[in-house]
Amino acid sequence: MTDLSAIIKKQKEFFGSGKTLDISFRISRLKALQRAIRENEESILKALAADLRKPAFEVYGSEIVQVQDEIRYAIKRVKKWARPKRVPTTIINVPGRSYIQPEPYGIVLLFSVWNYPVNLTFIPLIGAIAAGNCAIVKLSEKSENTAACIARIIATIFPPEYITVIEGGADTCESLLAQEIDYIFYTGSTVIGKTVMEAAAKNLIPVTLELGGKSPCIVDKEVSLSLAAKRIVWGKFYNTGQTCVAPDYVIAHKDIKDDLIGEMQKYLVQFYGDDPYTSPDYGRIINKEHYERLVTYLQKGTIRVGGKTREEERYIAPTIIDSVTFDDPVMQEEIFGPILPVITYTNLSEVIALIKKYPKPLALYIFTDNKRNEKHILKSIPFGGGCVNDTLSQFMGVYLPVGGVGDSGIGSYHGKASFDTFSHRKAVYKGSTLIDIPLKYPPFGTRHTLLKRLFG
Repeated sequence: MTDLSAIIKKQKEFFGSGKTLDISFRISRLKALQRAIRENEESILKALAADLRKPAFEVYGSEIVQVQDEIRYAIKRVKKWARPKRVPTTIINVPGRSYIQPEPYGIVLLFSVWNYPVNLTFIPLIGAIAAGNCAIVKLSEKSENTAACIARIIATIFPPEYITVIEGGADTCESLLAQEIDYIFYTGSTVIGKTVMEAAAKNLIPVTLELGGKSPCIVDKEVSLSLAAKRIVWGKFYNTGQTCVAPDYVIAHKDIKDDLIGEMQKYLVQFYGDDPYTSPDYGRIINKEHYERLVTYLQKGTIRVGGKTREEERYIAPTIIDSVTFDDPVMQEEIFGPILPVITYTNLSEVIALIKKYPKPLALYIFTDNKRNEKHILKSIPFGGGCVNDTLSQFMGVYLPVGGVGDSGIGSYHGKASFDTFSHRKAVYKGSTLIDIPLKYPPFGTRHTLLKRLFG
């Protein structure tokens, strides 16, 4: 069994040496990671094909390219990010100076997940490295081939006293949460996220929680219908629906709902052929447990498209279900698979009120050509991030922070947001030694009247 306390002791010693505070050291480690990913592209492709039968295009688009983009962005900007930032000094403290100094937390614990294991391991790790931390990376045991590949990459380029990988199940996670660490970054379900936060609270450890939930997709009657259907199908069935920011369900205006379903069916055939089982561009469910959970959702409602399954290969066809209600099992939790319920609405205000009855979603998607409706929805519904007239694209890039709100998460990352997440913003005031204003020292007498005139 891994001696976690010994690993953390070595990391604390390494961090205490001050080596990670050197910006050139951070940049050199980011460059080493950049090279290692490039050199291991074939291994990554094979591992993700074995775990999820993920097509090469999806691996490059959502895993390798995004990670390399984040590394390049951090390398170019980390010097600027790490500099002290001057801020105004309040008049009562003049003639001193005020500034904010970003500093690393120390030892950070990163919990990765199985659905985008390369992306969701390395992008948080890039932020942790750029900010000057040491890191313990807990990989998901569900994507075992990719976890083994990632573990090899990390072990090759990082000494364990700096960055190390821990593998294991629930017992390992429980042991990790009991350790004396400085920051926790967790990606996964809301249920486990609450457990992580509870454990962190016992030792007052700060956390970032990247969770999930049921992300709605509202389709207005004033819409470019064919384009909306195309982009919904792309976003929902990318990675076989196993995406935390995928459209979880569509809520479409009654005047266009049937036409929308027809258009979505057309694009499913265009994307995956008449039989998606034979498509090289359509993956599989991660394991038997998730497959069996998803199959139960097919028992309620009217299947308009798909519905075919093959247990031995964990295959579920891209499926669209009509005639469901918010009380049906498919609407009780995040689907996280290739099943898309379609619900009808008549009045936009009723839709907004209905969505707000449930926990705040990680993502929200709106398809409309009506600017007034667009603004009304964006102002009325709280959510982590989302798109107007597209899906998933808010997640793909370094300029928009990714994160949830309420049940869908705490904190954010991507780009500079990753650096900020893993940095404590240390406030510093430097007083002048040339002038010493006596106003603040006792005895005070009636000086409060002067303060009242100046600041009251």
